[in-house]
Order: sequence, then C-alpha cells, then structure tokens
Amino acid sequence: MQNINTRRRQIIQSLGLATAATVISAPFVNVYAQEQNFKGKTLRFLTWADDTGLAALRNIAATFSEKTGAKVIADRADGTSGMVAKLKAAGTKPQYDVITLAGVGASGLAEAGLLMQPDLNRLPNLKDVPQAYRTGANGFGVGYLLWTDGLIYNTATVKAAPDSYEALWDKKYSGRIFLPPPSFVEAVDTVIIAAGMSGGSQSNIEPGFKKMALLKDRVLMLGENPNQVAELFRTKSLDLGGIYSPAFFPAAIKKPEYNMGAAYGMKEGFAAQLMYTVIPKSHPGDVALIHAFINHSLDASVQGKMAADVLNGPVNSKAVVPADSLRYVPTAQQIAEKALVHDDKALSVVQGEWVRRYTEMFSA
Repeated sequence: MQNINTRRRQIIQSLGLATAATVISAPFVNVYAQEQNFKGKTLRFLTWADDTGLAALRNIAATFSEKTGAKVIADRADGTSGMVAKLKAAGTKPQYDVITLAGVGASGLAEAGLLMQPDLNRLPNLKDVPQAYRTGANGFGVGYLLWTDGLIYNTATVKAAPDSYEALWDKKYSGRIFLPPPSFVEAVDTVIIAAGMSGGSQSNIEPGFKKMALLKDRVLMLGENPNQVAELFRTKSLDLGGIYSPAFFPAAIKKPEYNMGAAYGMKEGFAAQLMYTVIPKSHPGDVALIHAFINHSLDASVQGKMAADVLNGPVNSKAVVPADSLRYVPTAQQIAEKALVHDDKALSVVQGEWVRRYTEMFSA
C-alpha cells in the first residue's frame, strides 16, 4: 500500500480538459497484422512493484504474450521515482522498451531527453480514447489509466451516495469525516474543488481555503494510512471523506464488512490525473513490437480488466468494467462529463505554500 501512496503523491502531471471522444484520421498501421510476426521477439517492460504493477503484468503483459507469441521480460520498481532512477542510471544503455508510470515521472524523463516520442499512427485503439487522455508530457507519454478521486462514504450509515461535496460540510457528519493528508495531491485538489464551490477557482483559491477552514473542528482524521481509514469504516466510526481514491484500498473496499462506497456523481465533478506509458529513447526492442504492446494496453477489454483490478478509471471510452467493480470506478460518461484536471504548471508555482497552509489548518 505504501508504494501506491508514494506513487499517488507524485501524480501531478496536468492535462487540458476535453470531453468528447474524437476520431483520429491518421492512416493507422495494421497492428494486428504486425502482431503475427512477433513470435521469438522480446519486450522489456518496467512497471510498479505494487498491486498495480502485478495487474499490469497479468492483464497486459501476459495477454500480449499469449496473443502475439512475444516474450515480455518485466522489471518492477518502488514508485515512479524508482522507475525514473532506473532509467537515468542506465543512461544511453538500452535497458527497457516500455515503462508505465505517473505523469510527473514522464514529464521529467521527457525534459531530460530520455524518451522517444511515440508514433500515434501505430496506436489504432487511440480512436476510442477522448482527446484529453491520449497524450501528455509534451507528447512523449501515451495515456494509460486515470487515477480518479471521489467521495468515500459509509454504506451502513449514509443512506445514499452523496451527489455533492457539500456533504462534507453537513453538520450531521461532524466528527465523522476524514480528509486527505497534505502529503497527497488530493489535498490541494480538495481545496481547488472547495474554491469552485464558493465562487473561486484554482486561480482564485482564497474562497477554497475559507471554506475548508469550516471543517477544521469537524475532521476525525487525515487519511495518511488507508488501512486505518478502512478499519474506521468497518467499525462505523467514519461516515464519509475525501477527496480520496478507491485505489488506495482495492481489496478492502470490495468486502461488504468494510461498508465502503465510492461516489463520483457529484455535481461539482471529481478530480482525475492521467498515468502514462512511455518509450525510452534507448531501447533494446523492436519499434513495431513496442507500439503493438502500447496499443494492446489501450484495448477496451484490457482497460476494463485493469480498471476492475486496481480501481482506476479506464481511458478507453468503450472499456467494459465488470458490474461488481463499476461501483468503485467512474463510468465513461462520468469521465467525459465530470472529470476535473488541475492546471499543473500553475499549481507547481503555489503548491508548496498551499500545502503549508493546509498542514497548519488541520494540524492543531
């Protein structure tokens, strides 16, 4: 779980907002035909060491090997920072073909000149991905999954899923709510959402801090430890909290005894950040093989399985998420209509100060 937390704190890569899926008109290469020639070839894949990485090996790497005959050799690292360190340590020595990581890592590697820009013409599954989630990191990253944050509510004590963040300010829940800790990006996203609820915005944040101050004496805890949060839901000591992601507790939230539900239908929207697949500039594998692997990761079926396993939002608008997991993952329609992505470039200038103010507000 700690690996997930570490990785989540690093997800601050920004995207422009867009809603409707658009069709790429480029003349796509017939990737399926290429895949028939991959038997005997090897792809080296670097991903997370946590449950998300295991899910990627199971749902992406294994199914790609079965489909194409290619051999996938996987390496795993503790968080995005670990993956960045591995690639930088390799320098110009070809070591990995494909890496899945958080946005800040993709951006940093791109700025360091260590990435190859993907050929989008070789990724036909992008036609089913909304424009905003196709690429990032200055065009060096391909959208992989969405980390999504909503409200977590107690199904035993809250009669219906909240449809507004105003539930956090409802006095009947006083002393029975939790908020994200300042070390999580969710903290500043919560302030941004609070600002929007009060006539402000990311660029006019004071209304957000003023509204958050009203919660100072009503918060039972800050959710630094997801296991502790889950246990308090189980004992019915917490009613709701957020913004927070079900991905922090993918196992517990599915167990009825934990009384945990996830709400994404808030009228104010919900926060989302994109995770990326990138190609190292120095890579040992075949370029066609690499693009086929990335394209496979965007397949609707693969996306649905990944979303169900790790409770992240799929980027493919046609992804089919099993019903038992759909309770914790936003639908394609919700992603299109309600996903909110902060302006990371502007946030980077003020984030340190905002974190300080948030910390002081809730440390007393």
